[in-house]
Parts: sequence; C-alpha cells; structure tokens
Amino acid sequence: MNGNNIILIGMPGSGKSTAGVILAKVLGYGFIDTDILIQMHSNARLEEIIASKGIDGFLEVESEVCSSIDVTHTVIATGGSAVYSDRAMQHLKTLGKIVYLEVGINDLKERLSDMKKRGVVLKENQTLENLLEERAGLYNKYADIVVNESGLGLEETVEQIREKWLAQN
Repeated sequence: MNGNNIILIGMPGSGKSTAGVILAKVLGYGFIDTDILIQMHSNARLEEIIASKGIDGFLEVESEVCSSIDVTHTVIATGGSAVYSDRAMQHLKTLGKIVYLEVGINDLKERLSDMKKRGVVLKENQTLENLLEERAGLYNKYADIVVNESGLGLEETVEQIREKWLAQN
C-alpha cells in the first residue's frame, strides 16, 4: 500500500465531496466518494440502507467498504460517520494523510437542509449540535491535518488542503 492518498473526513456538509473533486483535478489524482461506494456495494441509497439495516447495520457496511479501499494517487471523501469505525480509520491511515475539514455549527445548519435525504447517521432525538459534539473528538483523533473552513470559500479550502498536505509530504 502507498501513503500518497488524501483522505477527507468531517461532518456531512463540510464539503468533502465538493472540495475533493476539485482537489483531485488540481493534483491530477483520482477521486473516490465512499458514500457512492457504499451505495454501489449495497445496491441502495444511503437512507434506504439506514432504513433497512438500522444505524449499526449501516455503520458495519461503511466499515467494510472503507476497509477494503486500495488505491494510490487518489482523493478519498469519506462519509461523516466513517470515524465510528477504528478498523476503517486505521486502514485509511495506511493509505495516506487524513485531513479533517472542520466547520462550525452555524455553517453546518446553513448547508444541511434535509439530513434524512442525505443519509446522515442521526440517532433518534439527536440534534446537529449533539452530533458535531460527539464526532469532533473522533475527527481530531484521526486527523493528520486540520483545515478550519471558517470564512473560507471553496477554492480557499482546496488550497489550504493542498498546501498543508504538500508541507507534510
């Protein structure tokens, strides 16, 4: 395995997929969105997987899919809940640098209008604030690089990721 990939982690709505595609173009890299891999693997949309298998079942599928990735020169956008699987995160760490796209609660609320349609893993009665609080520690635990998106546009976010990644390679 080769550690030349960039793995993006962060909350739903943090721009992992959007920034990831642009970053891949800038670097001449491939691009993978693990949510799409999960949907292809399960032949169902994320919200359908959560509805049929429950949150724990979905997390197991996500862990399995993320743990099986084997690529080089690729930007990998993970689902926001990938950090719940230590197995998956340890595997992804062997593939490259993990970049946490950190975004504040107010920005998240603006970006996420319908979390159910996006297949966001939310426990019953869990708020976006609770979810961010629960996950922030995990994102920081696994991150090699943190990019705080506060006040940054898309291009600036991509440039921050690129600069910080290059500085570590």
